Amino acid sequence: MVSIDRIRNFCIIAHIDHGKSTLADRLLEVTGTVSTREMREQLLDEMELERQRGITIKAKAVTLNYQRGKEQYELNLIDTPGHVDFQYEVSRSLSCCEGALLLVDAFQGVEAQTVANAYAALEHDLTIIPVINKIDLNYARVDEVIEEMHQVLGIDPDTVIKCSAKAGIGIDELLQAIVERIPPPQGDPQGALQAMVFDSHYDEYRGAITYVRLMSGTVRRGQKVTFARAGTTHEVVELGQFSPKRRPTESLHAGQVGYLICNIKSLREVHIGDTVVEAGPQAAPPLPGYQEPKRMVYCGLYPSDGQDFSELRDALEKLSINDPSFEFTPETSDALGFGFRCGFLGLLHMEIIQQRLEDECDVDLVQTAPNVTYEVVTKKGETLEIHKPQDVPDQGDIAEFRQPIVRVNFVVPTECIGQVMKLCQDRRGIQRSTEYLSATRAMLTYDLPLAEVIYDLHDKLKSATRGYGTMDYELLGYEPADLVRLDILVNGKRVDALSVICDRRDAERRGRAVVKKLKDEIDRHMFEVAVQAAIGSRIIARETKPALRKNVTAKCYGGDITRKRKLWAKQREGKKRMKSIGSVDIPQKAFMAVLEAGDSK
Repeated sequence: MVSIDRIRNFCIIAHIDHGKSTLADRLLEVTGTVSTREMREQLLDEMELERQRGITIKAKAVTLNYQRGKEQYELNLIDTPGHVDFQYEVSRSLSCCEGALLLVDAFQGVEAQTVANAYAALEHDLTIIPVINKIDLNYARVDEVIEEMHQVLGIDPDTVIKCSAKAGIGIDELLQAIVERIPPPQGDPQGALQAMVFDSHYDEYRGAITYVRLMSGTVRRGQKVTFARAGTTHEVVELGQFSPKRRPTESLHAGQVGYLICNIKSLREVHIGDTVVEAGPQAAPPLPGYQEPKRMVYCGLYPSDGQDFSELRDALEKLSINDPSFEFTPETSDALGFGFRCGFLGLLHMEIIQQRLEDECDVDLVQTAPNVTYEVVTKKGETLEIHKPQDVPDQGDIAEFRQPIVRVNFVVPTECIGQVMKLCQDRRGIQRSTEYLSATRAMLTYDLPLAEVIYDLHDKLKSATRGYGTMDYELLGYEPADLVRLDILVNGKRVDALSVICDRRDAERRGRAVVKKLKDEIDRHMFEVAVQAAIGSRIIARETKPALRKNVTAKCYGGDITRKRKLWAKQREGKKRMKSIGSVDIPQKAFMAVLEAGDSK
């Protein structure tokens, strides 16, 4: 049994692509946790999607055994995602650690997400070890980046460790710093059992596997434990640590990170943030869990074949239990049938969930245009949360329409400041500050409506800064705005799946763009199809898709014109009758037209 003062719990935090997963690979290799034969790149990124995209989506835990002289240390590493959408995964990991390696790219320097993650680590009172990665690159700017870290984050330049995760340079110094600088965990192995559940996944053969960090006490195989929040009691069938595969042990004590298998048949019984305590009256009080994740982006997901509704529900249930930051509720749409309204942390999170549903669960999806959560204060004084445009009350009942505002930090090259300012002004942003990180880079802070940020701001920022600009945002709250619901009518019928909430000044431009795009997407019918954009009962844009024409007078070679007129009149009557009873087929790709048309600023 390792004594508690020989345990170190730490995580790696950094901006996307600064080398977190590669550094984790090197630490596994240098400590001998994984043999050279088993070693491969991105070893901890088990999900196929993580390997395809080269990003970490789920936090992973692994135990490293480090020999320093005659002393044996147990290092528990939690590898975290870097993208702003997965901030929730990062915050869960930080709660289980005493220290963090703050990784910065030797060429790219301090980025927006680096700043956000450093502040998050400080809020959790973690000891930060600053690390500069990729020092072996020909174009590395080591001294400049150290100066940036000192200026922006107040880091002492003498404490920065220089390494290259790919080449294995400086890894031994880093391991020594982890042992020397990060404090051992607090907690009494002899005390009452308290274990924090920070993740879980489902194994087809073993049931729910619960990832825990023991805050105090000891848990043993065969012991009866209670999940405090769920109120269920189970026997511990197996427990152990990840190295990185599951390695069973007889017991886990305070300070250690590992897993429990309790023959739990359903993941619904395991709640992230729950506390595992000893069963019986002597049970310890539960720990304060995690803050609930706030979903900011909503969209409708519908099966492309109406018969797959139950399949989609099962797939969503399976995903939502493993990823508590995503939620769903059933809804129906005239245009698309039965489906679900799903809430996500951001646009990348939405994309990942959609791709996982299609790849892992083999479900074909139709997705409606995403929208953010709004607040409406009615004239009766009620405050409503609006997750979809169809929920917006009539214009006459609204006293105040509020939209979510976020504070966005942009880190950009100094020559691109003008373009980024124009980008933010076009999106009704309010500038808060400009700070120069070095002679070539600056950090701009803006307050922007979240709806403007999630659609295409990241793509436009990359275009404006030739790929060098980065951004990170945090929610400030809701502020009143002049917003309206823009409806799309096809042949006089409202297509609820295509309604959007937008700024009144933007509505006309957006309405025109959408109806134009829809006209191109909808196939020609035997009758004329009118595509309109409306605010309430006022039509603000219209396009007409002409009818397919059959040449009914082809057989008339000559003779009296009245014969042709009779045939044309008969054709008109037929088209009129068809228009009144015929329905318009809207192809699935048309449902993404709204979003694409909204992008053309």
